[in-house]
Amino acid sequence: MESLKGKIAVVTGASRGIGESIANSLADAGATVVLAARDANRLETVRESIKTRGGQAVAILTDVRSADSVAELAVQVEQQFGGADILINNAGYGVFAKVLDMKLEDFDGMFDVNVRGVFLCTKAFLPGMIKRHGGQIVNIASLASKNSFVGGAAYSATKFALLGFARSLMLEVRDYNIRVVTICPGAVNTEFSDHAKDAHTIIQPEDIAETTLFALTMPARTNVSEIDVRPARILK
Repeated sequence: MESLKGKIAVVTGASRGIGESIANSLADAGATVVLAARDANRLETVRESIKTRGGQAVAILTDVRSADSVAELAVQVEQQFGGADILINNAGYGVFAKVLDMKLEDFDGMFDVNVRGVFLCTKAFLPGMIKRHGGQIVNIASLASKNSFVGGAAYSATKFALLGFARSLMLEVRDYNIRVVTICPGAVNTEFSDHAKDAHTIIQPEDIAETTLFALTMPARTNVSEIDVRPARILK
């Protein structure tokens, strides 16, 4: 299994939910984590929590919708650490409504974060990974990238786009020793989810963090490109 000790990992959307859990798990596994998000106070809270447990983390205020902001993130990571070994494209959100009721600003906003943001972050960190002939990119998508549902036309479209992007990216970069994996969770118990928070059935953020660790620590000769995560049927 691959070790994460000494690795530099950038996590977008790291201020809460799945991103926060992934950041904690990576730090606990020995990586130095670069926390990127728009909420400065929440970022600092996550950074302090990691530091208290003996981990290494820095917080960099970042808006993945902005090419300039993402470029500045990449510059700071390069200057402080010599580049990133791991990129976790986690930032994303959803607005759920039928097509007739969907507001244009919500439609555009989801594509800006869920698709354009992934493109900008990947493009910003990929040259360094290619130069160093190695790296790992994890995209947090959704089962909505494969399963449509009423009220999910716009959100599903962004996740279908993300999955298509990731599948092509994996083929483009694997000869540079760069692995790309897309994790597709079902409903997760976060602020994002409006599903019933039944701890017996709903996926927890730490479950996706563990899945991410599994993908990142697979033997170097393997490339697990997609992982679907569904809740198990647990008897109460």
